[in-house]
Amino acid sequence: MQVYFLYTGNACRSQLAEALTQQLLPGWRVQSAGVQPTAADTMTVEELAKRGIDWSHAQAKPIDMAYLNGSDVVVTLCGDARDHCPVLPPTTRALHWPLADPAQVLGAARADAFTAAADQIETLIQRTWLTENSQG
Repeated sequence: MQVYFLYTGNACRSQLAEALTQQLLPGWRVQSAGVQPTAADTMTVEELAKRGIDWSHAQAKPIDMAYLNGSDVVVTLCGDARDHCPVLPPTTRALHWPLADPAQVLGAARADAFTAAADQIETLIQRTWLTENSQG
């Protein structure tokens, strides 16, 4: 299975989704990218480290059309990514997980926002692929 997570900047949600999917579904090909890549958020790296994932190599990436066209599933994690996603091949399953942006949270609640986003993404991964596959 090849999965592509898309987000505007490839700084938070898509990076979390890429790392958590790799952890939960080893052997799957998983990448993330941004419609307008910026830089990976340090809180993303910190949240993943709390979950035992070394994501210190993280960097925001632009969309790779070859990877996108070869993907079985493309998941957009914000409306901007969904609205600006390139046209997908007819065999590619498109999913949209509209999650709040933890990077928009300031102050002491910021770390909690990243934890909440990671928890939501982990739940979506489990519901979408682990539950789906166990019933199949």
